[in-house]
Amino acid sequence: MSQLPAPRDEGNLPAPRDERNLPALSAQPLIRLDAYVAEDGSTVVNGHLLTMGGTRPPNEAILDAVAMFARTLGAPVAATVIDRTVQQVARLRVHPDGSSYTIADAEDLAPGHERTAAEEQAFPPLARVERIIQHAQREELHAAFVLASALREHLTLRRGVEDDLSLEARAIEAYMAFLRGDYTVSTVLALTVARIRCRTDLHRAAPEVARATAAWQRLEDQGQVAARGQELLYMWDRLSAEGLVQHQAHHTMALAVRNRLERGSQYVEAPAGPPAAALTAAQGAAAPEDTPLKRSRRGLRRFTRWPGRAAD
Repeated sequence: MSQLPAPRDEGNLPAPRDERNLPALSAQPLIRLDAYVAEDGSTVVNGHLLTMGGTRPPNEAILDAVAMFARTLGAPVAATVIDRTVQQVARLRVHPDGSSYTIADAEDLAPGHERTAAEEQAFPPLARVERIIQHAQREELHAAFVLASALREHLTLRRGVEDDLSLEARAIEAYMAFLRGDYTVSTVLALTVARIRCRTDLHRAAPEVARATAAWQRLEDQGQVAARGQELLYMWDRLSAEGLVQHQAHHTMALAVRNRLERGSQYVEAPAGPPAAALTAAQGAAAPEDTPLKRSRRGLRRFTRWPGRAAD
């Protein structure tokens, strides 16, 4: 397993102790960590990709890593695990003795700005972005993409899909997908950012629509070209009507979308509703392209560990 840094001081909070001056197993955790399992099993804990030897399952690697933090703090640690292999989010308590169990959403650490700020100070998103960039510069594009996905998923879960940090993380994930040649995923991610910007802050939308267009231009599947292109064209037309297409490069992109759709008009099907209805319709918190996660519950066996099972 890759070496994880010790957690930073969180406001000099003392580790809870019992009457024998031992870590109090029933104490409220001081900090919440995050973990992510990608669909291919790649596993991330607090922005670090774990190196998994042999056939070691992701849940064991996560529990070992989180238990290490608990031993360092001398206190229980909370953790939120997004596991895309089972489309589930689980919330854990892990103790210094290595024992762990899952909890319900209602039992998680109290939400709020102070808790979120403390966690992001301990494990800052900017440091995670820098790590993603370092992997990309070394052409470790799979690692960069998985780390970007983990960052986007956890920021979205914690702060909401329309939060600026969540959107920036999604844009980074889209770019990593572009670099590794996964243009369909890149287009979907970039379009989601553009869609949200068009709905919430039209003046900041043009660069996001341009990024989505750049990925869309690499698509070869004509069904995807037609469906995504219609939405892009609607976005460009709306921005143009508002006088927000100000750069020549953006005018060129908008024209390229229109020309490509016209050339391939035999593949274009009329949309069932108004073009890109997602731009104007009221939507919930979830981005339309995100696969919903099943919520956590008690007793998930793969994250339940009896005392004394921590990594050596």
